[in-house]
Amino acid sequence: MTDLARIAAALERMNPAPASAPDFDAASAFVWHPDPDRLVPVEHVNRLDVSLLVGIDRARDTLLVNTVQFAEGLPANNALLWGARGMGKSSLVKAVHGKVNADYPNLKVVEVQREDLPSIGRCLNLLRGRPERFIMYCDDLSFGNDDAHYKSLKAVLDGGIEGRPDNVVLYATSNRRHLMPRDMIENEQATAISAGEAVEEKVSLSDRFGLWLGFHPCDQDDYLTMIRGYCDAHGVPIDDETLRAEAIEWQMTRGSRSGRVAWQYFTDLAGRKGVKLS
Repeated sequence: MTDLARIAAALERMNPAPASAPDFDAASAFVWHPDPDRLVPVEHVNRLDVSLLVGIDRARDTLLVNTVQFAEGLPANNALLWGARGMGKSSLVKAVHGKVNADYPNLKVVEVQREDLPSIGRCLNLLRGRPERFIMYCDDLSFGNDDAHYKSLKAVLDGGIEGRPDNVVLYATSNRRHLMPRDMIENEQATAISAGEAVEEKVSLSDRFGLWLGFHPCDQDDYLTMIRGYCDAHGVPIDDETLRAEAIEWQMTRGSRSGRVAWQYFTDLAGRKGVKLS
């Protein structure tokens, strides 16, 4: 390779050509990857049927109505799903998209990793003006001290001069209602000259979500109902008495009870019963 060719290649890496939009008919879900910018189709989305999500009825119904409105081109809110670990926040987003996409195939979901938020403006440029509708999905969203990624997210929530594209809505999940640890909030408020302003910029980010959907630890009845639903849906044979005894023992060894723990027990059960999960 000549010196001129090497220089040209280096310049292209430093300033790549704008990414071209993928074939959005190829899949219902895509993952955003920067450097080089591209939307990668996902052939098989890892999700449950929405009917198997137990104990989160209010959040499920609210997000479903909001998503249908968006799919129909009506006004819809950005949504923040926050709360207890393992209680189905991510599962609900994927399940709701799957259910609505069955009736509205133009509704796509684009997953963006938290560490890729600085490139989110370039992703929006690929989606802006398209006939499809896009749920931009960010899982496990949170910010630490000196973390400026949240500034990039404002382009999706409020937008600048251009504003957020009409065909894009943001769904995010987080264990934290204000997207940052409580001890950091309290520490900055205690040490700041103006306590109220110290964390307002980060905390106010969550205020930009029109929907706040809270998820709380499940009780034992819901925990057992989840497992029974999985067994019935996948044809795993077990009587109620054995299921109850084993599932309660499983949760005690884990020291917690949640939808994630229920699925982990069910996975173990299905393996012991020789049932493959599709």
